[in-house]
Amino acid sequence: MLVDVIAGARPNFMKISPILHAMQARRDAGGPLGWRLVHTGQHYDPRMSRDFFDQLGIPAPDVNLEVGSGSQAEQTAAIMVGYERLLLARRSDCCLVVGDVTSTMACAITAQKLHVPVAHVEAGIRSWDWTMPEEINRLVTDSVTNWFFTTSEHANANLRRAGIDERRIFFVGNTMIDTLLGNMPRLRAPAFVQDLGLQPGGYFVITLHRPANVDSADGLACLLQAIGEGVRGLPVMFPVHPRTAKTLRVLPGFPANIYLVDPQPYLEFNWLVKHAKGVITDSGGITEETTVMGVPCLTLRDNTERPETVELGTNELIGTTPANLKPALDRLFAGSWKQGSVPPLWDGRTGERIVAHLERLLLA
Repeated sequence: MLVDVIAGARPNFMKISPILHAMQARRDAGGPLGWRLVHTGQHYDPRMSRDFFDQLGIPAPDVNLEVGSGSQAEQTAAIMVGYERLLLARRSDCCLVVGDVTSTMACAITAQKLHVPVAHVEAGIRSWDWTMPEEINRLVTDSVTNWFFTTSEHANANLRRAGIDERRIFFVGNTMIDTLLGNMPRLRAPAFVQDLGLQPGGYFVITLHRPANVDSADGLACLLQAIGEGVRGLPVMFPVHPRTAKTLRVLPGFPANIYLVDPQPYLEFNWLVKHAKGVITDSGGITEETTVMGVPCLTLRDNTERPETVELGTNELIGTTPANLKPALDRLFAGSWKQGSVPPLWDGRTGERIVAHLERLLLA
């Protein structure tokens, strides 16, 4: 049996790693599943791709569609054309997609039109914000999915409300956390940590890439000013997303305690997060990692597709208004930030559960 495992963007790589490792372990034990790793090339910067493959022990892709840059429509079309050619040359028995990037949606549609069943890892999560491209990707992907692998009871409930048969929903946990827990002993400090004399608990990390936060130069400048003032002089490490870099180029300046650094490989970035006093972000995945590591997380969004990180974890939604930062940071400095807990099944064994289900479903 041949399973296509689809990856195309940085968030995908952490999610496929434990699935591939579990597949290899089962294969070594005589399991029935083979796989074909398909890299769409949606992220083509080496720091967004090759470094992650190397650090996470992901094998070289069997196929790279090399779609490169373009608008969302251009990337979607190029991925669909490339993946269709691949399936016509050799049909797989299942298309396994992860997360909510353009590659996820494009390959799911293409597979289903050629009658290849689709399995979606991280199915059912919803922000209910249709201005986010990722939300459209989630909705479309789940509308053509056969088997839904979920991270939380919230996702299960969303799928049930959409009329999905309970027998097609599999609550398995979070593959991102498999990767995090498996690599925790390997985390390592970036070189600039020593250069800047950073101490554990003595700095912050920020990541920003959502259009509402970074596309306006004035808006981004106000956010950075509020961060620089709110952290009480502590250094702030800012790995800069390519989208954010475009706006930063036109800013006249920003607080001196904010240090712009390159996007970090997986092991270095999570070392920074683990030892930070707090993380300020508009990412979704980082809120899951901070929850497991027990690091305070301030999310500059009005909604989240991962409500368990707020209800159970260390994350809080503080919105996109810069004035909201100071009172939240004051609570953090006062030691009154919530402790948080780890959501159910975020235990490092999600990849194994997914592969066990796939074997049963494909051999039924």
